[in-house]
Amino acid sequence: MDKVQRDLLETVADIHGVPEGAYNIRANGKLGGRATTANIDIVTKQDNPGIDIIIKPGTVNESVHIPVIISESGLSDMVYNDFYIGEGSDVVIVAGCGIHNCGDQSSRHDGIHTFHVGKNARVKYIEKHYGEKDPDVSGANIMNPTTVVYVDEGGYIEMETTQIMGIDHTVRDTKAYLNGEDAKLVIRDKLMTHKDQHADAIFDVEMNGIGSTCDLISRAVAKDDSTQTFKAAIVGNARCSSHTECDAIIMDNAKISATPEIKANDLDAALIHEAAIGRIAGEQLIKLMTLGLTEEEAEQEIIAGFLK
Repeated sequence: MDKVQRDLLETVADIHGVPEGAYNIRANGKLGGRATTANIDIVTKQDNPGIDIIIKPGTVNESVHIPVIISESGLSDMVYNDFYIGEGSDVVIVAGCGIHNCGDQSSRHDGIHTFHVGKNARVKYIEKHYGEKDPDVSGANIMNPTTVVYVDEGGYIEMETTQIMGIDHTVRDTKAYLNGEDAKLVIRDKLMTHKDQHADAIFDVEMNGIGSTCDLISRAVAKDDSTQTFKAAIVGNARCSSHTECDAIIMDNAKISATPEIKANDLDAALIHEAAIGRIAGEQLIKLMTLGLTEEEAEQEIIAGFLK
């Protein structure tokens, strides 16, 4: 791999050299490296581009990295990745996609990740999206990640999803089905757009298991002339509880819309949604500027803290 690709890997997956444990690196639409372990197997799909990640029951303290990097202009890449997390497992999965566009054509990655979280299994899923361009390049960076989650009895999945810069257009679509008793879903989503970028963030959660819970918190910043939409639909079909929170900072000429929907189909479904959109408070800027920061530096500090 060249320096551009190595830098992308470091940014989106925190990979320095060869990662420990199981991994699958996809570079410019092709396999760039793979390793498996005794408990984690990675198999190339035969019917679609992508892989199956199979984690044996009882696997603990192991991780798997599956980053995608694109450094060619005009490349359109799509993958279907399925994760089968065995009963009683406790693992970390690190994904992410980085695009470096060096030309005037659009570079695009669409990824469909489907998780099957087994009984009493625990998963921490980390996904980072990042884009960059060579100077004076007009080609767009496009990413459309789709995540589908099925959680069985006692299963738990925590998702940290981040898109901070460099993606011109994205549709981030997450669907979750908490089918088992006491199934749990935690989502921490962070998103920032600038220039004339556009981002759609969509979350659909069905809570079908008795005692299932969902905790979804979204933090978003829109700058310059960028636009964002946030849509969250939470459906409670059993005794369950959920909390959804969408907080956003709007700057310059940006626009943000938030559409919450909660639907209770059971008497014991307890669903809460909160949403707030606003500008950076003037007193916050003044306080930091009195400490010697410029207004721009103060804004960056506030944004970094908000998205932390």
